[in-house]
Amino acid sequence: MGDSGNNLRAEVPQQRPLWRRILPRLLFLALSVGVLYFFLPTVVDFFDDSKKLASVEWWWYAIMAAFMSGAFVSAWELNRIALLGVSRFVVASSQLVANALSKVIPGGAVAAGATLFQMLSVSGNPRPQVAAALAAVAFISNLVLFSLPVVALLIAAISAPIPQGLLPVAVAGAVLFTLLFSGVFLLVKYDRVLLMVGGLIERIVGWLARRLDRPWTSTAEDWLHRRNDVVDALGKRWFRALAAAVLNWFLDYLVLVTALYAIGAEPRPSLVLVAFAGAAVLGMIPITPGGIGFVEVGLVGMLVAAGIPGPDATLATLAYRLFQFWLPIPAGAVAYFLFKRKYGRPADLATAD
Repeated sequence: MGDSGNNLRAEVPQQRPLWRRILPRLLFLALSVGVLYFFLPTVVDFFDDSKKLASVEWWWYAIMAAFMSGAFVSAWELNRIALLGVSRFVVASSQLVANALSKVIPGGAVAAGATLFQMLSVSGNPRPQVAAALAAVAFISNLVLFSLPVVALLIAAISAPIPQGLLPVAVAGAVLFTLLFSGVFLLVKYDRVLLMVGGLIERIVGWLARRLDRPWTSTAEDWLHRRNDVVDALGKRWFRALAAAVLNWFLDYLVLVTALYAIGAEPRPSLVLVAFAGAAVLGMIPITPGGIGFVEVGLVGMLVAAGIPGPDATLATLAYRLFQFWLPIPAGAVAYFLFKRKYGRPADLATAD
């Protein structure tokens, strides 16, 4: 990662045998294909209903496009707040490319994160600062996501109860948020807690790395330095970053709400919020590209549990995924070629400095 307090040991690991590098990837690919095959009949039936999207008035799609565009702009602003000096073109193109990659490659979050890091590095900021900014952005964004079921529970408490089918999702989300917030507070506030957790990780992962003949050079002190980098990445700008993250998820949520109203459903916003948060978490499962199959089946099931009739839930999910999953892929391809024309291939930037 470079200097600037990361203190990673400069060791050159021995090259692992070719089969040890290829085998894990083949196993992961086989798992992805197996999961996709399992979901294939359901997904095929699901997309058979896509022709019904033509029955939705065009202006509903215009509203959904506006909300989703706003969600993307909010994500770009979040990155600009965390990483000072980066241009809007670099932020927008890098996020679009990384988002598209995460949707077309099994386990694409890793490749997307590496590409985002490489593309943002053209801003001139030190690479450790870019890494710290991205870590801060990921933390704030996920914290907001896990807080959504808590918000839904509060809304339900003053309106109407959550059905039994969605109650476990809401409660699990509330528990995750509480644990995440409490854990991060302790790790950010107290050096001793971070050093204790970092030392435990160092021993466990170090032991596994030796057993698997994999390099592992990070120490508990490295975690402390990285924590400080993440905290310093935002400084006094944390409130603006939090507002951008909330707006990003809120506008994304409004796309789903609009899709439901577009097909004539009468959704309860608090229940849709629980279903939306659950679908977003399913999309993070790295087995299939962009969570395809997981999200469609899970979101339809949660919308049905929220009281939306099955056919309406399916059609609304199709409309939502059109803007959340499918259209950003060609947008990412366009962004890649525009970025490449101005700065070169993102993969080449790793050795540019």
